[in-house]
Amino acid sequence: MQAAWMLAAAFFFSSMGVCVKYAAAHFTPLEIIFYRGLFGMLFTAALVRMRGVPLATRWPWAHAWRNVVGVGAMSAWFYAMAHLPLATAMTLNYMSSVWIAVFVLGGALLMRRWDDLRAQWPLALTVAAGFAGVVLILRPAIAQDEHVAGLIGLASGMLAAMAYMQVAALGRLGEPETRTVFYFSLGSALAGAAATCITGWHGLNTPGAWWLLPVGLLAVLGQLCLTRAYTRSATMLVANLQYSGIVFAALYGVALFGEYLPLTGWLGIILITASGMAASLWRKRLRLKTAAPPRPAT
Repeated sequence: MQAAWMLAAAFFFSSMGVCVKYAAAHFTPLEIIFYRGLFGMLFTAALVRMRGVPLATRWPWAHAWRNVVGVGAMSAWFYAMAHLPLATAMTLNYMSSVWIAVFVLGGALLMRRWDDLRAQWPLALTVAAGFAGVVLILRPAIAQDEHVAGLIGLASGMLAAMAYMQVAALGRLGEPETRTVFYFSLGSALAGAAATCITGWHGLNTPGAWWLLPVGLLAVLGQLCLTRAYTRSATMLVANLQYSGIVFAALYGVALFGEYLPLTGWLGIILITASGMAASLWRKRLRLKTAAPPRPAT
């Protein structure tokens, strides 16, 4: 079930990407960020009210930091998509899983937690294998005049990793997923509105505006599943399974947009799937190894 939450999140985010692709024909990326946050905030507020979860939090600065790095990652990614080939921008953003592995292993090394280091390095290898699958599917390339955009795209992945680890930290503090998602939606809406007030707005009197509703709803569903995954499962296992979003996106491209996926792309899908299965099996092995033996019947 822990792995299923991240797979569900990847599916929802990939489906949201399809809606963003249609909405982008009528609205700028900054407007989409605003409407994603606005509708996401409304959907989450209704969910919070149904569950009786109060919006007041004991950790406002933790939410503020999650918003800063999360919105920063989203903005850097949109900049990279505007100035780099789409495949390259997506690859750099999906390096967030590699950054998470670096942060986790680096932290264990600095704190001299040798048991953690021995337990985590096989998961780090599965993360690296999954990223190799991403490269096989997307086949990124950076031209000589795209180095600045490339660095910003690299920063988007690092900021996304910091945001995901902050989500895990909020979960350890006891924050409900709905409250965490609500405050991130609020931050996205405020940042998108502030930026769009500078760049200008498009009217909503177009059929394309209807795509903004599923963007917000699917974003909420994806964020809720992602938050629960990072809260209740091993960080690097979730980071590895996050690559499945690329698989869903590639299949959407073939099914809906008539895109061609070469042999290397199918090999990448197989590699991502295999690395996710290996990470799940290794995590299960660790749980069984560390579980206390059953008490004898009396």
